[in-house]
This record gives sequence, structure tokens and C-alpha cells, in this order.
Amino acid sequence: MLLSRICVFLLCFINCSFSKISWPHSTSDFSLEGDYLLGGLFALHEIDQVTSIFTPETTECFRHSTSTSGYQMLQVMRFAVEEINNSTTLLPNVSLGYDIFDHCSNTKNFLSILSFVSKNGSIKPKEKLNNYQPKVIALTGPYGSTRTITIAPLITMGLIPLVNYGASSYALSNKMQYPSFLRTVPSNKDMIEMIIHIIRWFGWNWVAFLGSQDSYSSDGLKLFNKYISNTGICLAYQEGLSLHANYSQTLKKIDMLNINVIVVFAVPQYAVNIIKTAIVENIRDKVWIASETWAMNQQLPREPGIGKIGTVIGITERLLSLPGFDKFIYKDRRINGYSTESNVQSKNKTCNQVCDYCPLLTAEEIINENPSFSFAIYAAIYTIAHALHNVLQCDMNVCPKNPKAKPYMLKVPFSNCSVECKPGYSRKPEGFHSCCFTCTKCPRNSYVDYSRDPYTCFPCLESEWSDEGSTACKTRIVVYLEFAEISSIIVMLSATCLIILLIAILCLFAYNFNTPVVKSAGGSMCLLMLMCLIMSSISVFFFFGKPTFVFCLLRNAIFAFFFTICISCLTVRSFQIICVFKMAAQFPKLHSLWVKHNGQWLFINYTQTISRT
Repeated sequence: MLLSRICVFLLCFINCSFSKISWPHSTSDFSLEGDYLLGGLFALHEIDQVTSIFTPETTECFRHSTSTSGYQMLQVMRFAVEEINNSTTLLPNVSLGYDIFDHCSNTKNFLSILSFVSKNGSIKPKEKLNNYQPKVIALTGPYGSTRTITIAPLITMGLIPLVNYGASSYALSNKMQYPSFLRTVPSNKDMIEMIIHIIRWFGWNWVAFLGSQDSYSSDGLKLFNKYISNTGICLAYQEGLSLHANYSQTLKKIDMLNINVIVVFAVPQYAVNIIKTAIVENIRDKVWIASETWAMNQQLPREPGIGKIGTVIGITERLLSLPGFDKFIYKDRRINGYSTESNVQSKNKTCNQVCDYCPLLTAEEIINENPSFSFAIYAAIYTIAHALHNVLQCDMNVCPKNPKAKPYMLKVPFSNCSVECKPGYSRKPEGFHSCCFTCTKCPRNSYVDYSRDPYTCFPCLESEWSDEGSTACKTRIVVYLEFAEISSIIVMLSATCLIILLIAILCLFAYNFNTPVVKSAGGSMCLLMLMCLIMSSISVFFFFGKPTFVFCLLRNAIFAFFFTICISCLTVRSFQIICVFKMAAQFPKLHSLWVKHNGQWLFINYTQTISRT
């Protein structure tokens, strides 16, 4: 019910007439028929000024400023799909189509997403996955972490693969929240680590961090603050800028603080505003560290006065060429360039499948645009294609027509040297590569911490313990017998009865001490044994309750001392009964010495001394 209400609410964002909401099957830049459709989201326009809208409606992107780089990204996807469709080994006799939308808003471009997840124009949120067949088998995009985080829950709740080319927020790595999200670019974590490495390499420690008010920059700032701890780097100034912020005032503050290294971790619109303002304000001789979003920006190097602001260090993925892409663009421009396609689009296409300026671009303008994300888009499309190839059980020549692939069936192709170890298993290196290893279960009282060192089983502390295959140690719990436990009560009652019986026998023997019966039983030695047994029985009461120093001392000392005396008396008494009478007949002198010097007491003292040592 909740998901149904959400979807009904989102449908209110549609701002086009219903006559436009049809899914055309043309061969335009935005759509192509095929056995399986791929979704694409690219920013062909960018919003320069955010206006407050108090009614739910979709942002019509064509009303905002153009973004040639977004159109170049769209062409990379079209090129990859055409290349796959022309392949005789990848998805043979299976054609891929696409449905592409202009995605320019962070929060108000849901029409395209609802189109992707719909089935024959309707959405059933509670439908079982094995019956769920949305319009697209997978999709790529959009550009930017905030836009991706906004739409990802709607896509991943149906386990539709979202293979992104331009969202690097570390939050998207959470598979619990985004189970079917993948990306072909590094996360912010890798980018921030590289920036910190550069700062430390040059020995800088007084830096500023400028970002935009979105998930990309806020995530980067959190990671930056986290990773500079204990590095000697001081973050002297930080700010998240909006499009309408006072960029001049921000840069003047940085200049007044004598900060010469500025990290600009922002999406291109904000980064361009920062650099242009620096040129206007005559900010000189700074070091600007550019994140991958604007490191390869084609506009800024042509700005007059750019050379005076200082040195710009850009961080980006290694650029890989796409063989055949230039030829594809020249061919496309000859067929579609300088046409009246925009008029047809405006009348027949759905919202945000309109691009008036696109047919007017020359092949050179498209080819010379920022290539930073070209290979990431190309890799995303090929990742989906290889996954679909495996799901359909295709070989090098043909794909069976019977199996019907569902979005949730597409996992990523496995290409690891070793399977990742289960929790509680440490890695044991094999060969020279760190990617190759076997897994060994950690023994008892040890654990493995993958964030610390996945190759070592660390021992637990003395106050801790763990089972085999543990990832953490547990604190030892002291278990002792309480006075109120049934077993304790039974033992104490038994000891009390024994003590009473022993005291009674002791009194009886003491009363009849001079009688022949008592003397023949051992006399004073017999009384000593009874008293020692009584004391030994009393020590039982110190074994219950929470152990304390006094209790431990009393129970061990009392029992060991008195029970040893009792055993010594029994030993001597047994020796006298068995051997002494024979010794008196055969060794009279030895017997007289035993009696004269009280040998039995000497033996008891000796054994007691031995027990103490």
C-alpha cells in the first residue's frame, strides 16, 4: 500500500499532456527498438538557476542551458549499443535497444524512471520478481551522486541493474540499501585518498576544501576530514557552495588566511563558477586540486586570464580511446545533423526527450568534448551486455530464443583470481599477486579484522575469547555458583550435616578420651583428624558467591592445610596398624626410638612442611 501511494504521488510530477506520454519506436537519438531495452539518463541540459516550485511537476530540461558534454555521453551509449548489435560473438541474433532521457534535475525527473520501471504503462510494486518484467532490462546513469541517490531506491527495489558511469558517492557502496547498484568509476574514497596523497607528497599542510551542496561534495568532505586525521594536514577552511553563493567573498577569505592549496571537489557548474570568480578577483599563484568531475573540462582552459590563478592539478581516470567512435559520429552527423528533428521531437516525444541544439552540433564539437566519462559509459553498456549474454546462455554463435531474461538475473561477470573469504577466514597469499589467496579459518581465541589486515588472525586479549572463524573477540563472563542456586543449597546442607555429625563424634570421643576404645582408635590423633575434617568441611562455604581475595584465600588455605593434616594422620595410623607391631618384634630398638620420640607426630609435621612448600 505504501509503495503504491509513493508511485501515485510520483506520477503527479508529470507536467506534459497525456497525448505525449507514448513510447515511440523510432531511430532517433533517444530511442531504438530491440529485443531488450536499455535505459539511459544523460544531462543534455543543466539548471543554472533553481526556482522554487510549489506544485508537483516534472522539470522540462530543454528550457534550461545546454550541456554539450551530456550529448557526447549519449552518443557514446548509442555507439556502444550499435557496436554490440553488429557483433557476431556478443549476443548473436539478439538486438539491444534503448530509451534515453534528458536528466537535468536532482529531484524532479521522475517521469523517465517511472517509464523504465513500468510494465505496459503500469507499475505493480508488490509483484514477484520472477513475474516482474519492466520496460528496461537495465539502465545506466545519471551523472552525479545526488541525482543517482534520488532515483536509486526506485530502481533497485525491483533489482533492476543500475550500472552508473558518473556517481562516485561512497554511500552508494552500501549493498543493503542499493543491492543492484554498480558503477564503472571509482568511489569518492579512492579520489580523496589520492588527493591526500598529493598533498602529503608536496609537504603541504594548510589547505581549503570547496564543494557544492550535494551528496558528491558532502560525502567527499566527510571522507577528507576522516582521512587527514593523524597526517599533519590542517583543513584551514571548508565550505559547501550553492549556485547563488558569494564566490568572491569565499575566495577573499581563503586569500586572507594565506591558504595556497585549494581542493575543489564539486560538480562542473560549481567548479566553473569558482575558477571564473578567481580570475575576476585576481586570485593569483594558488594550487587548485581538481576532482575528476572537472579535471578535463574543455571550457576553462580557454578562459582569458586562467594562467594567472596558479597551477591546476587534475585527477582523473586514465583516458582510453574508443576505436571507431569518431567514425560513428561523422556518420551520424551526415545522417541526422542539421535536420528538423527538433520540431518532430517537440510534437511527438515524451517529456525530456527533446534536444533542439543537438542536431546543430558538428562532429568536431562532439568529439572534442570532455572525454572523462566516455570509457565509463562504454564499459557500463558492455557490462550489461556480457551479463545478458550469460543469462541467456549464449555461445559464440547463437543465443537460445526460449529463455527470457529478467532484470534481477543480470549479476556481474566473475573475473577474480580467488573467491572472497567468508567471515572469520584469513587470507593466505598464493604466488606473487595479492589477488590470489586461499582462505584459512581462524582458530579459537583469535579473530580476523579485514579493515586492519585480512591476512592475519589476531589473538584475543586475556580477558576475551572467541570461537573458531570469528571476526571479533567477546569479553569473558565470570560464572560462579550463587548461594541461592539449588545445587549450592544441596552442597551446603550436606556440608552442614557432615559438620554436625563430626562435632558430635568429636564430643563423644573427648568425653570418653581415657577409655581403651578411644585410645585404641588413636587417642589425641583421632581428635586431631576429626577437627581437621570439620575445618575442611567449613571451607566448602567459601566456594559460593562472587569470588573475592579473602574468600579465595580462606577456601584454598583452610582446605589444603587441614585436609593434608587429616590425610597425614590416616597415613600414620595405617602405618602403625600394619607395620609397627611387626617392627616391635623384629626391630625392637627401632620401635623404641619411634615410641620414645613420638614418630607419628614427627611424620605429620614433616608432611605438613612438605605440603606448604
